[in-house]
Amino acid sequence: MTTYLVEDTNYMRDDSCTEESSVQKKKKPAWAPCFFIREDKEVYYYVGQKIIIQEGLDSYGGMIWPAALSLCHYLDTHREQLNLVDKTVLEIGAGTGLVSIVASLLGALVTATDLPEVLGNMRFNLSRNTRGHCRYTPQLAVLSWGYDLERTYPTSVYRYDYVLAADVVYHHDFLDELLVTMKHFCIPGTTLIWANKIRYEADLKFVENFKKAFHTTLLAEDEEMKIFIARSKEEER
Repeated sequence: MTTYLVEDTNYMRDDSCTEESSVQKKKKPAWAPCFFIREDKEVYYYVGQKIIIQEGLDSYGGMIWPAALSLCHYLDTHREQLNLVDKTVLEIGAGTGLVSIVASLLGALVTATDLPEVLGNMRFNLSRNTRGHCRYTPQLAVLSWGYDLERTYPTSVYRYDYVLAADVVYHHDFLDELLVTMKHFCIPGTTLIWANKIRYEADLKFVENFKKAFHTTLLAEDEEMKIFIARSKEEER
């Protein structure tokens, strides 16, 4: 049984966002939001709402990654260019659910996906932050990259306006499967938005393969942080 911390209102507020914890002394980039911090819990403000994220520190999927913050900020500040109201959205590698929460608050019908062991904490975060605040209740589903996709997610049934991904490229052995998954869901009519911090040579290789697989545009960048928008090459045919 997973045990969750009961929300405590006794936070130490930092209105100017100048006081840093020991792990945050490095200067924040321009996209970093103001937030409060407490052990195992972080509080953000997007779409005019306080978002409380419970982290699960036992896995990569239980942590807030830098690109998730970057993508949330971009979605929140580019609402006219990327209007998510009444759009169907799939997030792959959703982790804590932060990006899916923001997309839901922006009016999208969201399906957040990840591995089975991650869904419990994600479900808690989604419910806590979207109940009573969204046009649509976000959905959760298991998605293993590259595995039997046409049987489990046939493209004739599972079609999305947007596919979102944040920091899904890091030091793991499933980059080929990840690209296969992106190509499976990014069909004509679908827009893929991928945010990632580029850390390793393997990341650069993935970027090259990503650009070969899709029509891509760099939406934003801040040093190693990049946000790409991509569409299927089949749309030209």
